[in-house]
Amino acid sequence: MNEPDKNRAVIRLQWLTVLWMTVEFAIAIIFGIKARSLALAAFGGDSAIELFSAVVVLRRFYVGEHAERNATRIAAVLLYVLAAFVLVSSAAALLHHNLRAEPSYPGIALLAAAALIMPWLSRQKRALAAATCSSALKADAAQSSICAWMSWIALGGLAVNAIFHLPWVDSAAALLLVPLIVYEANAARKGDACC
Repeated sequence: MNEPDKNRAVIRLQWLTVLWMTVEFAIAIIFGIKARSLALAAFGGDSAIELFSAVVVLRRFYVGEHAERNATRIAAVLLYVLAAFVLVSSAAALLHHNLRAEPSYPGIALLAAAALIMPWLSRQKRALAAATCSSALKADAAQSSICAWMSWIALGGLAVNAIFHLPWVDSAAALLLVPLIVYEANAARKGDACC
Protein backbone atom coordinates (compact mmCIF):
# COMPACT_ATOMS: atom_id res chain seq x y z
CA MET A 1 0.00 0.00 0.00
CA ASN A 2 1.48 3.36 -0.99
CA GLU A 3 1.60 6.42 1.29
CA PRO A 4 -1.56 8.17 0.00
CA ASP A 5 -3.53 4.92 0.34
CA LYS A 6 -2.26 4.47 3.92
CA ASN A 7 -3.30 8.01 4.79
CA ARG A 8 -6.76 7.50 3.25
CA ALA A 9 -7.14 4.27 5.26
CA VAL A 10 -6.24 6.14 8.47
CA ILE A 11 -8.68 8.95 7.65
CA ARG A 12 -11.52 6.45 6.99
CA LEU A 13 -10.75 4.60 10.23
CA GLN A 14 -10.61 7.83 12.24
CA TRP A 15 -13.95 9.02 10.83
CA LEU A 16 -15.42 5.65 11.80
CA THR A 17 -13.94 6.15 15.28
CA VAL A 18 -15.42 9.66 15.54
CA LEU A 19 -18.86 8.32 14.59
CA TRP A 20 -18.71 5.40 17.04
CA MET A 21 -17.31 7.51 19.89
CA THR A 22 -20.11 10.07 19.42
CA VAL A 23 -22.76 7.34 19.66
CA GLU A 24 -20.97 5.66 22.56
CA PHE A 25 -20.63 8.95 24.46
CA ALA A 26 -24.27 9.95 24.04
CA ILE A 27 -25.74 6.57 25.02
CA ALA A 28 -23.37 6.04 27.96
CA ILE A 29 -24.02 9.49 29.44
CA ILE A 30 -27.81 9.37 28.96
CA PHE A 31 -28.26 5.90 30.44
CA GLY A 32 -25.49 6.38 33.02
CA ILE A 33 -27.32 9.38 34.47
CA LYS A 34 -30.69 7.66 34.20
CA ALA A 35 -29.44 4.59 36.12
CA ARG A 36 -27.18 6.62 38.46
CA SER A 37 -24.33 4.41 37.25
CA LEU A 38 -20.95 6.06 37.75
CA ALA A 39 -19.30 3.23 35.83
CA LEU A 40 -21.46 3.86 32.77
CA ALA A 41 -21.06 7.64 33.09
CA ALA A 42 -17.29 7.19 33.47
CA PHE A 43 -17.31 5.06 30.33
CA GLY A 44 -19.09 7.97 28.61
CA GLY A 45 -16.37 10.32 29.85
CA ASP A 46 -13.74 7.98 28.45
CA SER A 47 -15.63 8.04 25.14
CA ALA A 48 -15.50 11.85 25.11
CA ILE A 49 -11.72 11.78 25.67
CA GLU A 50 -11.31 9.21 22.90
CA LEU A 51 -13.51 11.27 20.59
CA PHE A 52 -11.21 14.26 21.08
CA SER A 53 -8.14 12.06 20.53
CA ALA A 54 -9.59 10.66 17.30
CA VAL A 55 -10.22 14.21 16.05
CA VAL A 56 -6.63 15.23 16.91
CA VAL A 57 -5.19 12.26 15.01
CA LEU A 58 -7.62 12.82 12.12
CA ARG A 59 -6.41 16.42 11.89
CA ARG A 60 -2.78 15.22 11.84
CA PHE A 61 -3.49 13.06 8.76
CA TYR A 62 -5.29 15.91 7.00
CA VAL A 63 -2.60 18.49 7.81
CA GLY A 64 0.43 16.26 7.25
CA GLU A 65 3.42 14.72 9.00
CA HIS A 66 4.67 18.01 10.41
CA ALA A 67 1.72 17.86 12.87
CA GLU A 68 2.81 14.44 14.19
CA ARG A 69 4.72 15.66 17.24
CA ASN A 70 1.90 17.92 18.46
CA ALA A 71 -0.69 15.21 17.84
CA THR A 72 1.44 12.72 19.81
CA ARG A 73 1.80 15.14 22.72
CA ILE A 74 -1.93 15.83 22.80
CA ALA A 75 -2.65 12.08 22.68
CA ALA A 76 -0.25 11.57 25.62
CA VAL A 77 -1.94 14.32 27.62
CA LEU A 78 -5.33 12.78 26.87
CA LEU A 79 -4.08 9.42 28.18
CA TYR A 80 -3.02 11.13 31.43
CA VAL A 81 -6.45 12.82 31.60
CA LEU A 82 -8.05 9.41 31.05
CA ALA A 83 -5.98 7.89 33.89
CA ALA A 84 -7.01 10.72 36.23
CA PHE A 85 -10.63 10.40 35.12
CA VAL A 86 -10.72 6.65 35.78
CA LEU A 87 -8.99 7.12 39.14
CA VAL A 88 -11.29 9.90 40.34
CA SER A 89 -14.55 8.41 39.06
CA SER A 90 -13.74 4.96 40.43
CA ALA A 91 -12.70 6.37 43.82
CA ALA A 92 -15.88 8.48 43.93
CA ALA A 93 -18.00 5.44 43.16
CA LEU A 94 -16.28 3.42 45.89
CA LEU A 95 -16.51 6.17 48.51
CA HIS A 96 -20.10 7.32 47.94
CA HIS A 97 -22.15 4.42 49.21
CA ASN A 98 -25.35 6.43 48.87
CA LEU A 99 -24.97 6.38 45.07
CA ARG A 100 -26.76 3.12 44.38
CA ALA A 101 -26.66 2.36 40.69
CA GLU A 102 -29.66 0.70 39.15
CA PRO A 103 -29.35 -1.99 36.48
CA SER A 104 -29.10 -0.51 32.98
CA TYR A 105 -29.93 -2.96 30.22
CA PRO A 106 -29.34 -0.40 27.42
CA GLY A 107 -25.99 0.29 29.11
CA ILE A 108 -25.20 -3.43 29.12
CA ALA A 109 -26.07 -3.61 25.39
CA LEU A 110 -23.83 -0.61 24.62
CA LEU A 111 -20.92 -2.07 26.59
CA ALA A 112 -21.31 -5.44 24.85
CA ALA A 113 -21.15 -3.69 21.47
CA ALA A 114 -18.12 -1.64 22.56
CA ALA A 115 -16.42 -4.80 23.83
CA LEU A 116 -16.57 -6.15 20.27
CA ILE A 117 -15.96 -2.96 18.27
CA MET A 118 -13.11 -1.40 20.26
CA PRO A 119 -10.62 -4.31 20.01
CA TRP A 120 -11.16 -4.33 16.24
CA LEU A 121 -10.59 -0.55 16.03
CA SER A 122 -7.46 -0.88 18.17
CA ARG A 123 -5.99 -3.63 15.95
CA GLN A 124 -6.67 -1.61 12.80
CA LYS A 125 -5.10 1.52 14.30
CA ARG A 126 -2.01 -0.36 15.50
CA ALA A 127 -1.47 -1.86 12.05
CA LEU A 128 -1.86 1.53 10.37
CA ALA A 129 0.34 3.19 13.02
CA ALA A 130 3.12 0.76 12.13
CA ALA A 131 2.55 1.26 8.40
CA THR A 132 2.57 5.07 8.65
CA CYS A 133 5.10 5.29 11.51
CA SER A 134 2.67 7.47 13.47
CA SER A 135 3.18 7.56 17.22
CA ALA A 136 0.02 9.71 17.50
CA LEU A 137 -2.04 6.95 15.88
CA LYS A 138 -0.27 4.41 18.09
CA ALA A 139 -1.32 6.38 21.20
CA ASP A 140 -4.87 6.61 19.83
CA ALA A 141 -4.81 2.83 19.32
CA ALA A 142 -3.79 2.46 22.97
CA GLN A 143 -6.83 4.51 23.97
CA SER A 144 -9.07 2.25 21.87
CA SER A 145 -7.51 -0.79 23.52
CA ILE A 146 -8.06 0.72 26.98
CA CYS A 147 -11.66 1.48 26.01
CA ALA A 148 -12.10 -2.19 25.13
CA TRP A 149 -10.80 -3.22 28.56
CA MET A 150 -12.99 -0.59 30.22
CA SER A 151 -16.04 -1.85 28.34
CA TRP A 152 -15.40 -5.41 29.54
CA ILE A 153 -14.84 -4.23 33.11
CA ALA A 154 -17.88 -1.95 33.11
CA LEU A 155 -19.95 -4.69 31.43
CA GLY A 156 -18.91 -7.12 34.16
CA GLY A 157 -19.70 -4.52 36.82
CA LEU A 158 -23.14 -3.70 35.39
CA ALA A 159 -23.92 -7.41 35.00
CA VAL A 160 -22.80 -8.20 38.57
CA ASN A 161 -24.85 -5.27 39.81
CA ALA A 162 -27.90 -6.43 37.82
CA ILE A 163 -27.61 -9.99 39.16
CA PHE A 164 -26.11 -9.65 42.65
CA HIS A 165 -26.67 -5.94 43.44
CA LEU A 166 -22.96 -5.20 44.10
CA PRO A 167 -22.38 -1.80 42.45
CA TRP A 168 -18.79 -1.37 43.74
CA VAL A 169 -17.29 -4.24 41.69
CA ASP A 170 -16.79 -2.37 38.40
CA SER A 171 -15.20 0.64 40.13
CA ALA A 172 -12.73 -1.54 42.00
CA ALA A 173 -11.78 -3.35 38.80
CA ALA A 174 -11.43 -0.10 36.82
CA LEU A 175 -8.74 1.06 39.25
CA LEU A 176 -6.57 -1.80 37.98
CA LEU A 177 -6.44 -0.09 34.57
CA VAL A 178 -4.76 3.08 35.85
CA PRO A 179 -1.16 1.72 35.74
CA LEU A 180 -1.69 0.47 32.16
CA ILE A 181 -3.04 3.86 31.06
CA VAL A 182 -0.12 5.70 32.69
CA TYR A 183 2.36 3.32 31.02
CA GLU A 184 0.83 4.03 27.60
CA ALA A 185 0.80 7.79 28.33
CA ASN A 186 4.50 7.70 29.26
CA ALA A 187 5.32 5.85 26.03
CA ALA A 188 3.36 8.40 23.98
CA ARG A 189 4.94 11.35 25.83
CA LYS A 190 8.41 10.04 25.05
CA GLY A 191 7.34 9.61 21.41
CA ASP A 192 8.41 5.97 21.31
CA ALA A 193 8.77 5.07 17.68
CA CYS A 194 6.29 2.57 16.36
CA CYS A 195 8.20 1.53 13.28
